[in-house]
Amino acid sequence: MKATIITIGDEILIGQIVDTNSGFIAKALDKIGIEVAEMRSISDNKQHILDTFREFQDRCDIVLITGGLGPTKDDITKKTLCEYFDDELVIDQGVLEHVTRLIHNFTGNTNPLLQTNIDQALVPSKATVLFNQYGTAPGIWIKKGSTIFVSMPGVPYEMKRLIENEIIPKIVMEFRRPYIIHKTIMTYGMGESMVADKIADWENNLPEFIKLAYLPSPGRVRLRLSARGTDKEMLETAIAQNVSSLTEIIGDIIVGFEEDETIEVMLGKLLTENKCTVSTAESCTGGKIAQMLASVPGASAYFRGSIVAYSEQVKIDVLSIEEHLISQFSVVSKEVAEQMALNVKRVMNTDYAIATTGNAGPTRDKTDKNLGVVYIAFALPDDTVVSYEFNFGQPREKVIDRAVNKSFELLQAAILGNAGR
Repeated sequence: MKATIITIGDEILIGQIVDTNSGFIAKALDKIGIEVAEMRSISDNKQHILDTFREFQDRCDIVLITGGLGPTKDDITKKTLCEYFDDELVIDQGVLEHVTRLIHNFTGNTNPLLQTNIDQALVPSKATVLFNQYGTAPGIWIKKGSTIFVSMPGVPYEMKRLIENEIIPKIVMEFRRPYIIHKTIMTYGMGESMVADKIADWENNLPEFIKLAYLPSPGRVRLRLSARGTDKEMLETAIAQNVSSLTEIIGDIIVGFEEDETIEVMLGKLLTENKCTVSTAESCTGGKIAQMLASVPGASAYFRGSIVAYSEQVKIDVLSIEEHLISQFSVVSKEVAEQMALNVKRVMNTDYAIATTGNAGPTRDKTDKNLGVVYIAFALPDDTVVSYEFNFGQPREKVIDRAVNKSFELLQAAILGNAGR
């Protein structure tokens, strides 16, 4: 079974908003064995929408559409659906009652609805109405030929609830689908080409029904195994066996097996398991390490805080960096990085501390170090400190991202090293 996802809205095409709906829908479909053949964003133009509907008619089993279902004049999807299906709009009494409750609860009065609000209850007469619990525009399910068209509001939280509560259950009930089993292996600290070289023989021996995808990002590579077939138990067994043999080859760089389990989540688990705490002192990374650590629910159990000492004077006044170190070695140096780590560890009273200082660019400021040079220092539980020098090149964004990722990689290694003592 194949699907196409269409997002409607000029705001997407001009870059005003980023389309996150398609990714959410694709993941939801993948979980129930439906292959997404194409994603497309199109304009708020009736002819463009009609042409797109015709293009995918009978080419795929289901077309999922978001956008163009609001109360304003530029929301034209319902009217265009009626034209395409040779249908007419009629008031759905259940939707009208729901819209009335929502509007009255929101405004706090029982004044008559505006016509634009009433129009939200208009639906194509041939359509099955999908209840939108969190908004006024209902979802619409309608079939032509061999293709089902499903239209949803573009508001993400409304679309997500419709997908979860209405659309996925309806698809599961009405269609037989193959099984698609995925397993994502998270690796850290080795580049894509090196990983590929190490596992080349293993990859060549994968069965035909298992596909491998490399998903690289700074500092990490996700390896996604995908198996498709009708025998779920056989697929799961084959995936498990191949993951086990892969672990024997690159187990030293595998840090997890869940796609959504980011390095900061894994670090949080590692710190919690070892009953350890961490703090950061950041210059060139501008608090990004702290932000990522703090983004994990429950991070207060192990992350105490951060000092973003971006300027030289803040390093001196707040982090108590000795001025003679700065004069002798400059703010971009291992000596300053090490003292930053030790001092923030003392101030925050943590087991570990991370410090970063470097030339992210595009100018060198008051140092003689090359652009891209970053020093990362770690203060360990016994108050020893280690530091590393890197040159992450340019541009600025690349330097910052690589510094953050390398900090996490080295912190993980430090915790594991101390845990084994």
